[in-house]
Amino acid sequence: MNRRNFLGSAALAAIAPAFGNAQTHDAGVGHADDRSTWLNWVEKVSEPVLSSLSKRELRKTMPVEAVKGHEAERAIGTHLEALGRLMMGLAPWLELDASSGESARETKLRERYRTMAKEAIASAVDPASPDYMRFGDSSQTVVDASFLALAMLRAPKQLIDTLSPNTKQQLIAAMIAERKVLTGLNNWVLFSAMDEALLFRLGTDYDKMRVAYALNSLHSWYKGDGLYGDGPDFHADNYNSYVMQPYLLMLMQVLGDEAAVWKSMREEIAKHATRYASIQERMIGPDGTFPVLGRSITYRAGAFQLLADVSLRGLLDQHVKPSQVRGALTAVQRRTLNAPGTFDSKGWLQIGLAGHQPSLGETYISTGSLYLCSAAWLPLGLAHSHPFWSDADAAWTQKKVWAGEDLPADHAITG
Repeated sequence: MNRRNFLGSAALAAIAPAFGNAQTHDAGVGHADDRSTWLNWVEKVSEPVLSSLSKRELRKTMPVEAVKGHEAERAIGTHLEALGRLMMGLAPWLELDASSGESARETKLRERYRTMAKEAIASAVDPASPDYMRFGDSSQTVVDASFLALAMLRAPKQLIDTLSPNTKQQLIAAMIAERKVLTGLNNWVLFSAMDEALLFRLGTDYDKMRVAYALNSLHSWYKGDGLYGDGPDFHADNYNSYVMQPYLLMLMQVLGDEAAVWKSMREEIAKHATRYASIQERMIGPDGTFPVLGRSITYRAGAFQLLADVSLRGLLDQHVKPSQVRGALTAVQRRTLNAPGTFDSKGWLQIGLAGHQPSLGETYISTGSLYLCSAAWLPLGLAHSHPFWSDADAAWTQKKVWAGEDLPADHAITG
């Protein structure tokens, strides 16, 4: 049965799962090398942010690289960017329970990062903290409050249910503070909706109209073949992956049952995500490069958040093997995280795609923005025995085609 033409109950289940309950098997062939490589990147990218913020020293230690003349305005929100964006990629891995056969190194690192993540969040929402994130003080904060909300919704057992009563109330106040930010008629409507979804999960009143407005807007902006407009117009960039489709999937997971009309959207949202993830897989070249197209290209491997999210949720098209996605995402990260100049001398990310390329950054890009690269790590929320990690290496589409392999033609979806 072709996933493109039938999702049904599988789509509904994948948008309301407990991550980590996905299928596992004993393949007999481990790929600890790939997972270990990903964990090396996790530690390299995450350590400066989590260690500094957990000690309430992020503002003191993190540089603010930005377009000349924009450093002061970016300094308001860049630290919240670093926290929210890093955490939303780490979250499924933090939520994952250790399983038999997992390396001691991974178990120990996860436990350490769980502790630091909780301390970092407490530091960020405490108005008395030197690292308080100034929620609502600039328009940028609504963006990254929502990334923090997305992170917490991706790891509710670890990041929500363990909150102290005081931190929970401070977090609620932080999300409510973002309501004064006026969002544009574009992907930003989803940021407000995600903040409200977290408030719902925290057990307090949420603004249903903000959620309805976002979902209805995206429904009306659908352009076909798995792609949404960023507002009424279509933009040739990666925002279907950076924001729009991962946010839609999470809104369905958290709030899909709260209104009949929202529940009716689940299947088409999953169908579109499956298709666009297939398109994303086809965009990755044999060497891990991908088109330098559209704005925010300095988010590096974060361009493939949807492909990573769909892999985590078990929504890949039947013709796309999890192991080929593993290979493709590993190749992308090698190109974007191993390039000389990616990190400064103290381990902080620098603006660029394949190294330090500051001219690629728009005026809204700063050091904290770059941590959206963590989105590629979402499949770490799958156990090491899951086919994504345990199946034998498989070439991805472009690698197969450019090696001369004969493959079926690609086709658009309808609806």
